[in-house]
Amino acid sequence: MTTSNLDLSSETGPALPPIVPGTVILNGENPFIRLSPAPDAPFTTDASLWTVTYSLKGSGHALFLKSELMDHQWHIYTDHPELVHWLQATVQGMLNPETASDHIPVIEAAFAQKGEVRESWTQTVCAGADEIALTWRKMIAPLMMAHHSPTQLPERRYGASVVMIPALEAEVTVNGQQAEGRVWPCKYDGQPFSTACLAFSESWRTSP
Repeated sequence: MTTSNLDLSSETGPALPPIVPGTVILNGENPFIRLSPAPDAPFTTDASLWTVTYSLKGSGHALFLKSELMDHQWHIYTDHPELVHWLQATVQGMLNPETASDHIPVIEAAFAQKGEVRESWTQTVCAGADEIALTWRKMIAPLMMAHHSPTQLPERRYGASVVMIPALEAEVTVNGQQAEGRVWPCKYDGQPFSTACLAFSESWRTSP
């Protein structure tokens, strides 16, 4: 292979941003839906859906779901079990330690998505005779969020960047039965936010 001495710079070369220090361990999407009967009430449904395009364990999908529709017990649906175990040991387990348990059932599933992100977005998970649908509606302005390096909090041991698109409405259904509760609008650093967001262009990295 022919090599080149060309050394591109973010200051003098093409219009590319500077390189963020660290090792990228994951890139993809992680939309979530958290439903509750009141703004200050515990979540009755908590759904974290991963579409991973790159990770140290390859690409794949995983849905971590707890709801009254499944007796308030966590279930995991995936097309890549090894990826699930890695997520539990890294990013997903950090975000919600409950999901790191080895005792959660891991169920083989197929994944699909449809919609127009600015209006309505649905992701479907099919596992045998069961079908789970997650839908986001009434999107508001996207936010670009980033930790340029892991924070000093011990539970935040990775750097992250993501484009969040909050939704003012969202629902989770299991075999056509809709989960109780609703999405609640809130603020994040003074900006409009909600308890259900599409999280796209999401990257996680270790410190240098």
